Amino acid sequence: MEVLAREEWQARAAAHAARVDAFVAPHLARREARVKHPVHDFLFTYYSQRPAQLRRWHPGYDVRLADAPEYDGLKGYADGAVTPAHVARQRPVLESLHALLSATASRPASFGCFGLHEWAMVYRQTQEQTRHNAWPLRLGAEGTDAVVESHKIACSHFDAFRFFTEPARPLNALAPTSADRVDFEQPGCLHAGMDLYKHAFRLTPMISSDLVADCFELARDIRVLDMRAAPYDLTGLTDHDGSPFTPVRIETPEGKAEYVAAQRGFAERGAPLRAALLAECQRLLAVPAPL
Repeated sequence: MEVLAREEWQARAAAHAARVDAFVAPHLARREARVKHPVHDFLFTYYSQRPAQLRRWHPGYDVRLADAPEYDGLKGYADGAVTPAHVARQRPVLESLHALLSATASRPASFGCFGLHEWAMVYRQTQEQTRHNAWPLRLGAEGTDAVVESHKIACSHFDAFRFFTEPARPLNALAPTSADRVDFEQPGCLHAGMDLYKHAFRLTPMISSDLVADCFELARDIRVLDMRAAPYDLTGLTDHDGSPFTPVRIETPEGKAEYVAAQRGFAERGAPLRAALLAECQRLLAVPAPL
């Protein structure tokens, strides 16, 4: 087992906190001011990991933190290290994630959805009924519905499909459920890419927080594309670097091409992260259960 001296692990923990604070701190400030952000709040409201949990650094299994009373009492820890007993208790999670990640990685990426899941989530709704009703629909309700009706929708991700409006559900070429994710998820899907962050934090504290932060940054960037291609008019809203959220007009050939190019880039970024999570699952599944 590797042992990190207090000075070393404190420096790594501080670097991790500073890395994620670029995104966490603005979210906390908005929450304090009760200001909603339809793009950046998602990673903190949809996913269950709290900002404080994201900020806390973990070295992962098989590393001991010397002189680390701050970790006393944390779930899974004893004497500054994650215990084999904790890893053994997480075996069902490890097995299910390994199966899902393996199946997803084994499939060819599909790039023909054009982000229409967000459009299907507001299909035949009034402005007041939409999820982000503080932001108008770019094409209005009728124009939005026309885009949905003029395209083939093929959403493979259950956690996107389940938010389709009732009239939109029969329009989807697939009918994924929570029970058959392994049969549907594919690496070109934006939500499958964002979910790498969810899979990573579910493995906390057994994996390094550096990998969790890598997955978080990918999810953050994917969410920006997800909402730029959504039907909402985000005029006046800016990204963390001050750049405007210009729309990706997926209802046009040019917008479709822009979306697919970005989607391919995210699939390429996600592949090594998915592989790293798979490797961690395999490593942890090989940990002998304590007698």
